[in-house]
Amino acid sequence: MGNFLVFSEGMKTQVAIIGAGPSGLMLSRYLALKGIDSIVIEDRSREYVESRIRAGLLETQSVNLLQEIGVADRLFQEGMEHDGIYLQIPGERHHIDFKDLIGYTVWVYGQTEIQKDLDAACDKAGQQIHYEVSDVELHNIDSEAPSVTFLDKDGNKQTIECAVIAGCDGFWGPSRKAIPGVEVGSFERVYPFSWLGVMANVAPSTDELIYAWHPDGFAMHSMRSDKVSRLYLQVDPQDDIANWSDDRIWTALSDRMALSGWELKTGEITEKNILAMRSFVSGKLQHGRLFLVGDAGHTVPPTGAKGLNAAVNDVRFLGEGLVDFFKKNDSGLLNAYSDRAKETIWRVTHFSWWMTTMLHTSGNEFDNQLQLSQLRHLFKNKALQTNLAENYVGIR
Repeated sequence: MGNFLVFSEGMKTQVAIIGAGPSGLMLSRYLALKGIDSIVIEDRSREYVESRIRAGLLETQSVNLLQEIGVADRLFQEGMEHDGIYLQIPGERHHIDFKDLIGYTVWVYGQTEIQKDLDAACDKAGQQIHYEVSDVELHNIDSEAPSVTFLDKDGNKQTIECAVIAGCDGFWGPSRKAIPGVEVGSFERVYPFSWLGVMANVAPSTDELIYAWHPDGFAMHSMRSDKVSRLYLQVDPQDDIANWSDDRIWTALSDRMALSGWELKTGEITEKNILAMRSFVSGKLQHGRLFLVGDAGHTVPPTGAKGLNAAVNDVRFLGEGLVDFFKKNDSGLLNAYSDRAKETIWRVTHFSWWMTTMLHTSGNEFDNQLQLSQLRHLFKNKALQTNLAENYVGIR
């Protein structure tokens, strides 16, 4: 007997959300609290989504949204509030004090923990989330009655009939590809270096993040908790992770962040990989009743810690538009979603580019001297420090 599909009775909702990562679930919770129904679908398993190692730093406005949708309790209990960051050049480490400069702070709290908090909140509210789906297709996005079809994890074909589709499924997901001519007006920059990122079971060696310029390449010390450190090294994009033994990684990190009287703690490395560095902004963030959120519409290099935070901005803008659309029959904010979101997207894209180009070396001595001059000027100039603080904290 040949293969066959079992067709289930169609599902109906107001908003179909593709992608159950942080942006998809934040949007779902935001809408639910405003009395708007949604159904979320995700091609990965819940366990996979909860274990993805991604961002770990939250802007003020991201913390505010998490608090607003009722998922900030554990963040405030277990997260780490940071007043600023350290910037370093060989022999010098300078503290940029955000709280003193502008009165705002950032929080360190891993995306894996945010995901667990969102999952728990969705479970408690009884929201519909379908994991391990496949063959996701978007239909009639130009109409007032779009739909999404997919195969559930048992191989049954399902249909979601809705009024709006939110594509929260990342750069490679089906949502962005469903927009006609989406590449027109898109921008991309691939940087000539990558990050080697490691997670280590060792207490952080610093109270706040360290961004270190070094002639051998950039290095960064971050953390996920009081027992887990997250560290990065600038490497060639063609490098192979097999070339980097644990000893070589710790030696390079120690050399690039060396400072008299300070020592880098070492420990068991539990994960290591090489991350590409690129910026991308889609030419379109909306088409008909389809709206792109987060990485589906834009990505930035991680230097400025803006990826997840930019997605939170999208959730806020789209959420406000959907509330007006469904509750007031007013499509003004929804129609303006792309313009509103892109103002912030280009701001964070510029800031990420600025931090990246200021701190990563090219091997050219002229470039090195320009970077050192810029950093030394920043160390002495309060106006530049204030600008950095406002962008880093997300006060726009």
